[in-house]
Amino acid sequence: MKKGTRNLLIAVGIIVLLVLIVYGQFKGMYNRFVMLEENVNKAASDIENVLQRRLDLIPNLVNTVKGYAAHEEEVLTAVTEARARVGSAKTLGGKLEANTQLTSALGRLLVVMENYPNLKANQNFLTLQSQLEGTENRIAVERRRYNEAVAAYNKTVKSFPERIFAGMFGFEPREFFEAQPGAKQAPKVEF
Repeated sequence: MKKGTRNLLIAVGIIVLLVLIVYGQFKGMYNRFVMLEENVNKAASDIENVLQRRLDLIPNLVNTVKGYAAHEEEVLTAVTEARARVGSAKTLGGKLEANTQLTSALGRLLVVMENYPNLKANQNFLTLQSQLEGTENRIAVERRRYNEAVAAYNKTVKSFPERIFAGMFGFEPREFFEAQPGAKQAPKVEF
């Protein structure tokens, strides 16, 4: 084999090797972006799942309360309307905002229930109240998990050199879940 042909084969081999390395890097980064983005999407879906569970519990709670506190129509109406806003919200942010309003309305409902000792002793009410509390805890856990997934994703998308590739592939930073304004203060309940 001639020396020129040999050098050409070595050069072609080096170029092929470099192309394979670059391809592997692009593929690895792209797949990592996809995995992290899917983790964020899953976490958002998990939030929606527990919000739906909460939404499903509320009619049962309201119906149980109606039998005991029929003249508390204003509070029951507020809960029902807040539930409807959650059901009609289209985005995760909209659902979370509507759920904040629902939480406030439920808080007022539970305060009203203090005036009805028979209701507080009703097993259905106690079971529903317990399930609702558990669901509230699940919502908090899922929100935390969502923010953790967004943090991992955003760190990767914003890091160098991943930032360059993220822009090329169309991966943009995602928004964290943030509590609604006024959520740090306990709602005032007045009757």
